[in-house]
Amino acid sequence: MIRVLLADDDPLVRTGLRLLLRGAGDIEVVGEAANGAEVGDAARRHSPDVVLMDLRMPVLDGLAATRALARGGADAPPVIVLTTFDEPGLVVSAMRAGAAGYLLKHAEPAEIVAAVRLAARGEPALSPAAARALMAHAAAGGGDGRAERARRRLALLSDRERAVAEAVAESLSNSEIGARLHLSVGTVKAHLSSALTKLGLDNRVQLALLAHDARSARS
Repeated sequence: MIRVLLADDDPLVRTGLRLLLRGAGDIEVVGEAANGAEVGDAARRHSPDVVLMDLRMPVLDGLAATRALARGGADAPPVIVLTTFDEPGLVVSAMRAGAAGYLLKHAEPAEIVAAVRLAARGEPALSPAAARALMAHAAAGGGDGRAERARRRLALLSDRERAVAEAVAESLSNSEIGARLHLSVGTVKAHLSSALTKLGLDNRVQLALLAHDARSARS
């Protein structure tokens, strides 16, 4: 079973999500938080595999709560932002805060269930609108020295780790990366984990953003 924590200040939304996820069969809602300040304690008590996080919440917003969870390092559960706001700036901010996914609340139920399963496997879970926002961010280039800083950071990686980072930036899965680089999935995961640790990043989406920034330095 995939253990999920719901973080949303609207009790009706939490109830709807609980009923939706219960119907999936392999997903269990193990805890709830009514604001961002409650998320950390709820995560420690319930040890979720995935957190569904609203952005606009009282006391502490979803971005701050996501950053706080991400500071837990490898033990931190992946966060999927689930919000009504599809602003490109919020998508990028959420990814930089450590979110592993971004969905809109009007997404189809099957899309939400699929996103939870993807995040539990360590894969990114982005709505089409969120993916377009990240692509637009990458296409905008790395102004104010961002591209050069990204290039220097990627230089800290080994050749294999950089190759994995480049493939992650192309939205390839671990199995697809393994096939391209002639590596086992386990070896891909090891290189990915090592790259994230060296760069101080929380997940593969942040690594993809960094690789996109570095690419603009070479264009």
